[in-house]
Amino acid sequence: MGQPVLQAKDLYFSYDGKGNALDGVSLDIFAGERIAVLGPNGAGKSTFFLCLNGVLTPERGEILLDGRATGRRDRKRLCERAGIVFQNADDQIIASTVAAEVSFGPMNLRLPKDEVVRRVDHALAYMDLSPFRARPPHELSGGEKKRVTIADILAMESEIILFDEPAASLDPAGEERLETVLARLSAEGRTLVISTHDMDFAFRWATRAVVFAGGRVIADGAPETVFRDQETMARAHLRPPAMLTVADLLRTRGLLPASGVCPRTAAELAVLLDGSQS
Repeated sequence: MGQPVLQAKDLYFSYDGKGNALDGVSLDIFAGERIAVLGPNGAGKSTFFLCLNGVLTPERGEILLDGRATGRRDRKRLCERAGIVFQNADDQIIASTVAAEVSFGPMNLRLPKDEVVRRVDHALAYMDLSPFRARPPHELSGGEKKRVTIADILAMESEIILFDEPAASLDPAGEERLETVLARLSAEGRTLVISTHDMDFAFRWATRAVVFAGGRVIADGAPETVFRDQETMARAHLRPPAMLTVADLLRTRGLLPASGVCPRTAAELAVLLDGSQS
């Protein structure tokens, strides 16, 4: 897979000086990966993202970008290369109009005005927000605000995007739109890291699953392998995805082959069922 684009090495962080929100976290992230970060509330997922993005500075350990260690002077470089979409859109939005909000990041990079305009126009079009450019963000729905926060990061042209619970507060239509955007970003070669409590989404979307518990990484591997590890699932208070449970049940009934790749979507399951009956 080559050299990781982003690395966390033995990160420690505490908010109160008593307990560690991060307790020796190490993780290598490679270009083009789709990583689902899983675990209960308080496991350290959001803190980890903020350290990767340079918002927080770990008390111990280091962040490497393209194999090079980063320090306080590299925060701007981290923020530019690894953008973060916060769980609560209102925590991220600060400007009086949608266009001003999306232009904030590129302007802070001191880019030429025409380049800022180009990036803003592209990000708004990408997220179907062009008609909203003059609207105050506080007048938008929760789903529309979420699209604005993603446009913020697109305008920065970040190659790595960290999504902290991106589907929170979205209705089913919003979730479907989000998955469409994620598929497009992945097809363009972006590296996507998403924290989520939705095991079904993680199973069908991710190429890799990383599980946090107590400020530590307790599992890291292929989603099917991680979800089949009963000890990990119990320790992190996770439930197996429905498709994995259904596939195992069908195998016990002889309706699917006893071995082979587990279907991740209903469409994949239908193909396997059709094949087993032919």
